[in-house]
Amino acid sequence: MTTMIAPTREAVLAADRVASARRRVSMGETLGQTLMMAWRALKKMRRNPEQFFDVALQPILFTAMFAFVFGGAIAGDVQSYLPLMIPGILAQTVLTTCMATGTQLREDMEKGVFDRFKSLPIARIAPLAGPMVADLVRYTIAAVLTFGMGLVMGYRPDGGAGGVLAAILLAIFTGWSLAWVFTWVGTIARSAQAVQGISMMILFPLTFVSNAFVRVETLPDWLAAFVRVNPVSHLVTATRDLANSALVSGEVAWTLLACLIVIVIFAPLSVRSYKRHM
Repeated sequence: MTTMIAPTREAVLAADRVASARRRVSMGETLGQTLMMAWRALKKMRRNPEQFFDVALQPILFTAMFAFVFGGAIAGDVQSYLPLMIPGILAQTVLTTCMATGTQLREDMEKGVFDRFKSLPIARIAPLAGPMVADLVRYTIAAVLTFGMGLVMGYRPDGGAGGVLAAILLAIFTGWSLAWVFTWVGTIARSAQAVQGISMMILFPLTFVSNAFVRVETLPDWLAAFVRVNPVSHLVTATRDLANSALVSGEVAWTLLACLIVIVIFAPLSVRSYKRHM
């Protein structure tokens, strides 16, 4: 025999108060709560230094490793390879960094952190948007360290400070837009390990089967055809044009268009899937 237990009057009133408070959240409060969640994400990173390994160590290690291993074989020497490689490392580092967005979101869901957020009278979008804002800091650190390591090794971009800054901003915006893809993956996957596996399966072929480290002309025709349409190749070419020549080419426009398409598709999907958990 099953016994139905009715909710107490106090519990119903408490739920009504929470729901009522949520409806009264203004745009200004939503922005403030989003920034508060961004600050929480930054404090979480600071207390877990291993979360900075991908943005702090990867640019340094990959820049030195690829330059000394492939520089002589591909460009004749390390110095000649740096203008080709540094924009490629920049694109690879930023795109790899954005994978962590979905993984950390899934970990928070598994630990019950979002269940706690449900009981708070805050904007529902704040716990999702806050980490996205905090990730801009991670992308900035990764991009600056990549160019910094390149300068230490002798890279002198002809685009000057303005071209390098434009290349960094383009890479950061691309990483932020792609983070919506992995945020959506984080809301539908069953575990953080699954998010990481799916993310690597998407990003690694796109990154390495591109013009990030070699010229397209050196590839077989069938592979070059894919590399030319690969969105990562457009990002790499655009950052090369900006950093090495201060040239705002059509590749910049194609990259921005691809980013906007990704945001238009995956931001609503992420928010919709995320609200099912709130």
